[in-house]
Parts: sequence; structure tokens; C-alpha cells
Amino acid sequence: MSKVLTVAIPAYNVEKFLKTTLDSFICDKEVMKKIEVIVVDDGSKDSTADIGREYEEKYPDTFKIISKENGGHGSAVNCGIENATGKYYKIVDGDDWVNTEDFVKLISLLEKCDSEYVFTNYYEYYDDINKKKPVNFKRYEDGKSYKFSDFTDIRNIPMHALVIRTDVLKDNQIRLDEKCFYVDVEYIAFPVPYVKSITYFDLYVYMYRLNLSTQSVSVTGYQKHIDDHIRVTLHLIDFYNEYSSSPEMEEDKKAYLKKLVMYTTLSQSRIFSSFPYRDMENRKRFAEFDAEVKRRSPEIYEATSQNSKKLALLRKYNFKHYSFIQFLSRLRNGSDR
Repeated sequence: MSKVLTVAIPAYNVEKFLKTTLDSFICDKEVMKKIEVIVVDDGSKDSTADIGREYEEKYPDTFKIISKENGGHGSAVNCGIENATGKYYKIVDGDDWVNTEDFVKLISLLEKCDSEYVFTNYYEYYDDINKKKPVNFKRYEDGKSYKFSDFTDIRNIPMHALVIRTDVLKDNQIRLDEKCFYVDVEYIAFPVPYVKSITYFDLYVYMYRLNLSTQSVSVTGYQKHIDDHIRVTLHLIDFYNEYSSSPEMEEDKKAYLKKLVMYTTLSQSRIFSSFPYRDMENRKRFAEFDAEVKRRSPEIYEATSQNSKKLALLRKYNFKHYSFIQFLSRLRNGSDR
């Protein structure tokens, strides 16, 4: 039986969470025959690989473990794509899991679906207070297939909500940056030129764990890995420029990519702004990054000015009043508007 869905699980030192993740895929035997769950052990130093092997031995038709040298989240995603055999491809991080009931329903729907992008609702699970928050897209019609041109809010759909047709990833050699954090946005953006239709299913599939102190999406995580975020941002700008000049460029997709890259660039500016406002070395790096954005894409540069009053003010004074503007921003509760 051919697989309907490949689930890739990038896993690095997640022994504490991995059994919960893998248990969430154990369901009806017929459904399990239709999925493959590839645990990509990214050079873990704990028992992550051993746990993966346990499930592979017990459910060989469903689970598979691949151990590799550490290459980062993007490398694990790339490995999953290379080994995927399912019609569709989904990423579930090793410290997250799925809502089994709705996941089973999704498999049945994917069998009959042909859209390049499929998206669903998800839950944010706040680990510190044991609460979950629904994130939904119910302004869209359940089961409806949208043309890309009719779908303007795709930038608000994170990796947790996405399922992508595997042939789009394989045939177009979609690969993410390796040894790098924050590649989720690349995963969303890079397939866009090849997406013709997008389908929404009103299901809550993904359980996204938040508020772990070690997460790269925490403020300290962003500060620690700032070079990675810069790398991804500049890579996205180059990708946008390349697509904009392509003979296959479509205006609706260009507009979407412009918005996505603009917001990623603004996110980088906010990371710079999260440092102490008297940090002059940070000011220098901020100004250098900003100049590089302008050099690579005056279009993205102008768009960010239009969407951030604080950034526009910093640019107006050539970052000379950085400390004062940052201080005023902190007084306004960190508002960037």
C-alpha cells in the first residue's frame, strides 16, 4: 500500500518528549499502514535514537529511524524530504505531537486531495501552565480548494499548520539552510512558485509546545542565534529577488513573498531592538544589517519603513539617536508601530 503521508520528525536530544510524540501516531492499524513516520535523529547525545528504534521494531510498517550527524533543523527536514515516500509531507518537531483523532481524519481527506498546500488548525500548548490555545483559520471554507490568487493571508500560516505535496518538494529540489535556526519560514516560502491550489481542512492536528526555556523562539534564543536569523533573512531577500526577475513570476505570488520577506526582515529588526538600548556594538550591527537590506532590495527596505515607525525613525537619523529612540520605544512597552 502506498503511503498517503510522510511525517518527518526532526529530533535532537528530545528523549523527554519523543515517546509522547510517537504515541500520538499510534491509531487504527489501517490508518497506520497509510503513513510513515521518519524520526530523523540529528546527532542526539541522549537516548533519542534508542526510542526511535523501539518504535521502528514494534511498528516496522509505520516508523523509521534515521541517525545522522548533527546538521540542524533544516538538515533534518532535508533528510526527511529525501527519504519520503508519501503523497504528502508534514513536519512534526520532536518535542511536539499531533491530536490523534483529527490526524486520523486528515489522512482520509488527504487521500482524495490534490492541492500542493494543505493547511489545518492547530493548538498552542503552553508547557509552563499546562494550557492549550486554539489557533484556527475558520474564515476559510472547510474542504475548499483555493487558487493562490484568492488566498491572501498565507503568511499567517506557520509550518505547524502546513502539509505540502511531496512531489513539489522533491521535483523542485526544495532544501533548507543547514546548521541554522529559523528555517521554518524557508519551508513555507521556497515551494510557493510551484503552488497552484491550497486546501483548508477544519481540523486541529498539530500540538505546538511553547514556553520551554530552551526554545530558539524565546527572546534569549533569538539573541543567542541572531546570526542564524540574519542568514535566513538575507537568504529570503535573495530568493525574493530571484523570483521577481524570473520569467515564471506571478504577481500574486510576488506580492505574497514580498510581504513574507518584509515581516521576516522586521522580525530581525525587533531582535536587534531586544538588546539593551545602550549596547553600541549592537547598534553598529543593526545599522550594518539595515544597510545590507537596502543594498540587496530597496523594495523590501522601503516596505519595512512603511510598516515600522520606529525603524523609519532610526533610518531618518542614520541610527545616531539609537539609544534615545530605543529608550522611548521601551517606555511605550516595546511597541514597534
